[in-house]
Amino acid sequence: MTIHDTHPFASEDDPVRRFRGRLGGTVTLWTAGDAEDRAGLTVTSLMVAHGETPQVLALLDPDSDLVAELRRTGRAVVQLLSWADRGLAEMFAGTAPAPGGLFRQAEFADSAHGPRLATATTWADVDLVDEALAGWSLLVTCRVSAAVAGEDVDPLGHRRGRWLRLGQEKEAR
Repeated sequence: MTIHDTHPFASEDDPVRRFRGRLGGTVTLWTAGDAEDRAGLTVTSLMVAHGETPQVLALLDPDSDLVAELRRTGRAVVQLLSWADRGLAEMFAGTAPAPGGLFRQAEFADSAHGPRLATATTWADVDLVDEALAGWSLLVTCRVSAAVAGEDVDPLGHRRGRWLRLGQEKEAR
């Protein structure tokens, strides 16, 4: 893992990257592996396709440890992060140090699909179905095998290189 010294969406000479940074999204933590070999990655580039076979499609770093574990096990846990998890999001994104290792920064519960953040109230267990290169990313298609939609207290968002408190937004009626 590398700690980056610049912000990934700050490049003035890359308008596509700046465009992507303005889209924003809910911050998720993808985790895979078992007690001996675990990996995780902060991900905001994803969507859920509902249907008879619900799926999650995401853009992942093809060189990440998460992709290696996802390929090895064929499954992962996708959990939504809260405002309190923003430090953890930075660590799993590789933009902040994680003394002692990533999975020592919070409590994780082992599950058949990988480690799950103990404080996460909303998550999905997913199984890898397909993958394809998409630009500099790996587009993964995963089947949702189980999902829990709990109360999202103070969900974490990300836009233009900044964390957002999505729970502070007022709903339009």
